[in-house]
Amino acid sequence: MRPSDDLAAAFARLGGEEDGQVWSELWDDLCHQGSVYEDSFLALPYLAAIVTGGAPGAPQDAVLMAGLIASAADDEHSARYAAEINALLPVARHLLDAATDDRPTFVYLLQCVLAFEGERVWSAGRLEGLFEGEYEVDCPTCASSLFIAFGDHGSFAPSGDHATADPVKAALLPADPATLDAMPARLHRTATEAGHEEVARGLTYLFGRATCPDCAGDFVVSQQVEESH
Repeated sequence: MRPSDDLAAAFARLGGEEDGQVWSELWDDLCHQGSVYEDSFLALPYLAAIVTGGAPGAPQDAVLMAGLIASAADDEHSARYAAEINALLPVARHLLDAATDDRPTFVYLLQCVLAFEGERVWSAGRLEGLFEGEYEVDCPTCASSLFIAFGDHGSFAPSGDHATADPVKAALLPADPATLDAMPARLHRTATEAGHEEVARGLTYLFGRATCPDCAGDFVVSQQVEESH
C-alpha cells in the first residue's frame, strides 16, 4: 500500500478522540503489515514534530512508527533525516526507561533506540522473539528447521513440529552475561535494570549456543536468527 497523498492532512487529524483510528490508518498507509516503503520515510518529519511537541499526537505511537521506519534506513536516508532521528532518539530513550510493565512495548522501544542509533540488524524486528518466547531457525549443519524455545516453554531446541506432544529436545547453553559482546551486554544490562528479567534471560539464550537434536551440530543462536530474517 502507498501512503496517503496528503500526509499533512492525515497527521493533522491527531489530537482528538479518534486518535486510535487515525494511527491505525497511518500504519496501514505507511507501514502496512510492518513493511517500510520509500515513501514511509516522508512521515519522519511529522513523527519528529509530535515527539518535540510541535504537533498533536502520542509520542510513544510516533516513536514506535518512526523506529520501524528508521530500522530500514540506508546511509542516504540516515543523512537526509538526521535531524528528525536526532530528535526522536532521546524521547525513545526516555520512553524505554519508563517501560517497566509491558514486555512487548519494552522490546519494541529497545528496537527503536537501536534504530535511531543506526543499528540495522537487531533493530529490524529480530528482538521480538524475546517476548514471544521462541525463535525459528535452521540448523547450519543439517538444515533442519528448529524452534529455539525459552521462557514459559522451558529451555530447549525442539526438532520439527514444536507443537507435537513429545518433541525431541536438546538443552540450550545460555551465554554468561559477563562474556557477552558490547551490544548484547548493553541490551542485557538495560533489560535487567528495567526489571525485565525474562527479556534479560532470553538475551542469554539468543546470544548463547544450541545443539541440533537431529544431527548434534552445535551453533550460535544469534547467527542463525540473523540469517533467518
